[in-house]
Amino acid sequence: MKEIIVTPEVVSTPVRVGATNKETTEYLIYFFFGLVEVLLAIRLVLQLTGASTLSGFVRLVYGITGIFVLPFQGIFRQASASGSVLEPSTIVAILVYILLAWGIVKLLRISSGEQQES
Repeated sequence: MKEIIVTPEVVSTPVRVGATNKETTEYLIYFFFGLVEVLLAIRLVLQLTGASTLSGFVRLVYGITGIFVLPFQGIFRQASASGSVLEPSTIVAILVYILLAWGIVKLLRISSGEQQES
């Protein structure tokens, strides 16, 4: 008797490898603003803990983040106590840049004609 071998039908499912150009752009926007957010959070902690500006790291962080905080300087008064400084402009900058990143990505999705979730 002859043996019959039956092989199951193979169904291939297309798998996407890598991100589209639009997704890559969104990732870069979120990465850039995420980096700014982290640096601003470090600045906030350094200010609150009264870190010495004699430290090179502290000067570097203040130097990099100064440009991002500058538009929000003077909105609220700074509070200081025993070397510690609460800088509200940094908190406002963090919130504004979060909203700005989200808004840019949403605008990019709208302009690409992508179906928006309700």
